[in-house]
Amino acid sequence: MGQNIILNEPGSGWAKLAAIVAERLPRPEIDQVWVFRSVRRAGKEWGTAILSRVDANGQRRRLYTARFVHTLKGKERGQFSAAVQEVGSGPVEALPGLVAGVERRLDDDAATAVAPDIWFGPLTDGAPRQG
Repeated sequence: MGQNIILNEPGSGWAKLAAIVAERLPRPEIDQVWVFRSVRRAGKEWGTAILSRVDANGQRRRLYTARFVHTLKGKERGQFSAAVQEVGSGPVEALPGLVAGVERRLDDDAATAVAPDIWFGPLTDGAPRQG
């Protein structure tokens, strides 16, 4: 699984989730992103990402899960829901242990690292780029 799993095409679930995260968290503080394979079943798509945020003072790291459900077919086609939740924090250097703990709690396949600029796609400071 490579970085091509995040296409950030207009209307995709990942692009919508990235936009929601950019509205809720300071984009410059997100230093790492990991994604789990999205699942499509029964006309819906589910996706989960882990985000690492280093506070502006550089002393503390916070981990978040960002999840979405995107309805692709049926009467509710186009409906989208997302949740962003802080799931852990610790010293900046504690990253490997923090991520491993989140992965264990999610009980999913291993996550794939994706560069934040690729994951956020055409966003700047939480707003879609114009032009």
